[in-house]
Amino acid sequence: MTSFLALHRAGAAEDPLELDPLRVVGAREQIERLPGAATYLDESEIRVQGYDNIDQVIRRVPGAYFRTEDGYGLFPNISFRGVGSMRTSKLTVMEDGILSAPAPYSNPSAYYTPTTGRMSGLEAIKGSSQVRYGPHTTGGVLNYLSTPIPQQAEGYVRAVYGENNEARLHAYYGNVVEIESGTVGILVENYYRTTEGFKTIDTKPDFERGDRTGFTKVEPMVKLGFEPRTDVPQSWELKVGYTDMDADETYLGLSEDDFERDPLRRYAASRFDRIETEHVRTALTHEIAPTPDTRISTTGYFNRFERAWYKLHEVSTDASSDASRPDSANRRNLSRALAENGDHLAVLRGEQAGTLRYRNNNRTYDSYGVQQTYRADIVGPAVEHNIELGVRLHHDYEDRFQEETNYNQLDNGAIDGRFRQEPGTQDDRRGETTAFAVYLQDRMEFGDWSVTPGLRYEHLRFRMRDSRGAETERSRSHLDVFAPGIGVTYDYTDRLTFFGGMHRGISSPGPGDAIAGLREERSIGYELGSRYQDRQGFQAEATLFWTDFSNLIVPDNIGGAGTGETENAGDVRTAGLELALFYDPGVAGDWGFRNPNRLALTLTDARIRSDVSADGASGGAVESIFAGGEKGNRLPYVPEYQVSAGTGIEFGPWGAYLDGFYVPATYASANNSSEQFNPNTGDPDARFGKNDAYFLLDVSVHYALTDNAKVIGGVQNLLDREYIASRLPHGPRPGHPRFASVSLEVNF
Repeated sequence: MTSFLALHRAGAAEDPLELDPLRVVGAREQIERLPGAATYLDESEIRVQGYDNIDQVIRRVPGAYFRTEDGYGLFPNISFRGVGSMRTSKLTVMEDGILSAPAPYSNPSAYYTPTTGRMSGLEAIKGSSQVRYGPHTTGGVLNYLSTPIPQQAEGYVRAVYGENNEARLHAYYGNVVEIESGTVGILVENYYRTTEGFKTIDTKPDFERGDRTGFTKVEPMVKLGFEPRTDVPQSWELKVGYTDMDADETYLGLSEDDFERDPLRRYAASRFDRIETEHVRTALTHEIAPTPDTRISTTGYFNRFERAWYKLHEVSTDASSDASRPDSANRRNLSRALAENGDHLAVLRGEQAGTLRYRNNNRTYDSYGVQQTYRADIVGPAVEHNIELGVRLHHDYEDRFQEETNYNQLDNGAIDGRFRQEPGTQDDRRGETTAFAVYLQDRMEFGDWSVTPGLRYEHLRFRMRDSRGAETERSRSHLDVFAPGIGVTYDYTDRLTFFGGMHRGISSPGPGDAIAGLREERSIGYELGSRYQDRQGFQAEATLFWTDFSNLIVPDNIGGAGTGETENAGDVRTAGLELALFYDPGVAGDWGFRNPNRLALTLTDARIRSDVSADGASGGAVESIFAGGEKGNRLPYVPEYQVSAGTGIEFGPWGAYLDGFYVPATYASANNSSEQFNPNTGDPDARFGKNDAYFLLDVSVHYALTDNAKVIGGVQNLLDREYIASRLPHGPRPGHPRFASVSLEVNF
């Protein structure tokens, strides 16, 4: 699909000069030019099963792993090739080529993610992404493609209704008009989703609305494009988007026994848990082609993200008389309370008197900057050069202003008192990063070969302001990082291509950790693969990869009892095979109907190559899930293999699709034990143990009422599998149960 940014020569008769620099891959057919593994998913692959959860879509990508946390993909945990998945912090996540994390340098954790259901496509690049895209390149690139401005009047509406009173409405309309000074394009879009959720909170005397565990999200967007009538082809595009989300979501899981009895239960103690977020994103892009062989793209962007997650933090068997923290002897962090299965768990269930201590994780993030890319094609007597130079000046920050509240609970679970701290007393910090990034890459083509060397350099300046003490503390630091690489492709035939490469990846620490002396995470990645595509409906890509990590950064001790400081988990090695196949015998055999079949297989051996230190950056015992990790142990949440497969029939107005996904059991901690026990602290801990193997089956059927309208019915998790999908943040959590829906889709 071509965007509005398709430049043409004013008054010229030749074909338009297509430019779409906001994409990473560009289109499915452009993948064969990349010296590394990549996947492009278009809107049909997102919409065929009615997916709005990035976890469900990303499983179609070989080499991509995810940890489901909330069942809806609101807080995704995605990794490529076995690198850590915590809050997708090791990937460079973008929307239309613009960094989309709230503070991609200062705190990349994805408490915001672009909404999958409104996207027109998705791109994923692994090894060869290290040079062009940053700041986090040890994992790769995930780029969401928003709806483009159409080339002519076009509208779309999809209305969905499903179980748990779920309703969705996705609608957009766009058009282009010719005016005296040029061409103007506009796109207006809105995405709305609401659901009551699939869990149920225990009823107590002062609480009766236990079925409200869902969320509501509203996401409008406007794009304006202008292509002036000038001698030099150029265009402008302004994009403004907004997201408002209100979710009754919690960090609290269940005890092992309670999960076995009812995995969709939530304890009464979590009934006040709620996250509210607002996100404003803007980008202004200018494209110009000074000559037929040169292209310049310039984008200025600004993002503001505000979130307040008011959630249960810890529990005590003592009653509270004020807002001070209860006595340490009688309080527990949530993971320990779940694993001990004693009095503190009874307080969480609302069966015993005690204190529930809530924390308002109130944070504001800003990120803004300007990036420019220069592209030049130079044809020599023997070698063709495609040179690309990119620069970016970026600034972002995370500002924390948090407080805690004590709730007194009676032995029947009712609340009879609340004591709140003054805002800012729990946390009052601000971390900032200013980054200057530049890369240079040259794709050199000669005959059937291409060689693409490149280098990325980033200079980072960090600042911290900590106002938690009697006097405000300020500190600074800086860091320089380099990411060189080289990739090679060989076109054996016009259908078969071989590729390989070696790249150095980087993932920088946040301001506080960098100032404390934590070095950047580094990796050296190797890949070797091949692609094949014929004209009879068959496509294949196979890739072998090997990556050595040093200074693996564990982004935070999520679910731990302490400050949640970043830790260094040492050296890691990941190796494996990625395989993607697509075949349509209906096309190959000229059957008169389509029968698309696909397979995505990933084999991964991801292991720790050095013992994890028992002492963290703060000097205390490591409390992250890497505690107790020994050389040779498998990385947590990285399965040895996973398989995603699908088939479909498209005949006349009918279409039917079946998609399956299987993942084996995984360890939830680096000590590779099935016991709920932290070997470093010596405490029971529900984050430790194993996650279940599971098989999911999704089915959808559609019928075209007219050429422009169709009705769609579908069921996700058709077999209604119950399984432990994650033990983070605190204890066993389920995947989404069976979900049936019906929708109407209209194009006009």
